[in-house]
Amino acid sequence: MGGKLLFSRRDTAVTAGILLAAVLLCALLRTHAESDSYVSMIFLLAVFLISRLTAGYFYGTLASLLSVVGVNYVFTYPYMQLDFSLAGYPVTFATMMIVSVITGAMTSRLKEQEGLRMRAEREQLRSDLLRAVSHDLRTPLTAIIGSADALLADTAFEEPPARRDLIAGIGKDSDWLLRMVENMLSVTRLESDGASLRMQPELAEEIVGAAAAKFKKWHPDCRLVVREPEEVLMAQMDGILIEQVLLNLLDNAARHGGSGKEILLETGRAGQRVFFRVTDHGRGIEPAERESLFSERPAGTGGSDNHRGMGIGLSVCRTIIKAHHGEITADNHPQGGAVFQVFLPLMEVPNA
Repeated sequence: MGGKLLFSRRDTAVTAGILLAAVLLCALLRTHAESDSYVSMIFLLAVFLISRLTAGYFYGTLASLLSVVGVNYVFTYPYMQLDFSLAGYPVTFATMMIVSVITGAMTSRLKEQEGLRMRAEREQLRSDLLRAVSHDLRTPLTAIIGSADALLADTAFEEPPARRDLIAGIGKDSDWLLRMVENMLSVTRLESDGASLRMQPELAEEIVGAAAAKFKKWHPDCRLVVREPEEVLMAQMDGILIEQVLLNLLDNAARHGGSGKEILLETGRAGQRVFFRVTDHGRGIEPAERESLFSERPAGTGGSDNHRGMGIGLSVCRTIIKAHHGEITADNHPQGGAVFQVFLPLMEVPNA
């Protein structure tokens, strides 16, 4: 309600200008007209215009009050005197007040709807652009990765170690870019049609297995340990997106957990929720990073390598889990390293 009463120089000038115009018009007509019945209609029109051209209700209500008092004082007999006992005065006052309030409410709603429509169009345009760029990037990146893998696997292709390292670097950077593209596609799909997630019952261990297989392909030198529950755990989810979350968390652990150190991927039950947990043994989470850890550009990501592991990937994780009505947390492990956990509502599995 406070936003309806904000002072505005523009609206003040509009109100003063319209009321002044109404006064001058009534004064001009007064020299030619035989009655003053037109006065109320002119000021009623002025109240309508002020309510339409200013924001909120304040200026329209103020114009109603000034108009009623002004008409009574200047244009109604006895002139230059206030007489509240005049017949029809309460009706005129109530009519102008109702007109101003209704017009102000309709105008405010129309402006809000127009603002929402314009913002929705901008967001849709942004999502369409990101989706188009992501699709266009995915094809050449896949070709680059395939070519680098073929060169490295060809034993007949003799190259100096430095050149082979360059080829391996091309492959790794292309892998990273491809994962970034997949993250962008995930976000744009959620932002454009988040209500149409491909939700279906999924086995937690199957999602973990698929994510682990892809991660081992991307990081063959990492020591990944997978722990699965003895009981069958299911949850309603978009399996592709949850797999993307686990891949982002594992990739983050690989880049910040230290080379050669073990990464633990677990899934289990926590009350009425399924949890997925990724634990590394790296440097952990700095206090300055906690507040902005899941933002698109967390604190402390000065270098490009740091930003690769901590940037858009964790932001995508938060967006996906939020769309699933779940929770994602991050903390430091007592024995060193970081622990990321994802919680989703558990589905009860009927007994066979």
